[in-house]
Amino acid sequence: MNKREVLILLVEDNPDDVELTLKAFEKHKLANEIIIARDGEEALDLLFPEDESISEPCTPDLVLLDLKLPKVDGLEVLRRIKSDNYTKLIPVVVLTSSKEERDLTESYLLGVNSYIRKPVDFEKFTEAIIQLGLYWLLLNESPIR
Repeated sequence: MNKREVLILLVEDNPDDVELTLKAFEKHKLANEIIIARDGEEALDLLFPEDESISEPCTPDLVLLDLKLPKVDGLEVLRRIKSDNYTKLIPVVVLTSSKEERDLTESYLLGVNSYIRKPVDFEKFTEAIIQLGLYWLLLNESPIR
């Protein structure tokens, strides 16, 4: 792993999925810091702070985004990220249990970089997170790094 600090924004309301994701990344030392937003509104507040006391917005190397979120849904979060010049180059991976074809299609129309359906099995979920981290943080070349 390179020496550069790696920051991930995990936007997930399911505490079990948050815990599994954190354990997988920690076990394989894929990120220096993971910030968790438990709903879409919190994610948008981190990325686009309106509070004057916050000097800089969160600029993650990767956003892992659930779609079915309270307050503001994941598609709206994705829409905001990809429509803003400051954030549109940040890779966004939808990590969702949604099997709705329209969610898949809409995500790609909005500019998602990857769409992954969460495996239900613990081992498969963990392996998916590890592979996702290896690809997006080590193999993929991004203009924001």
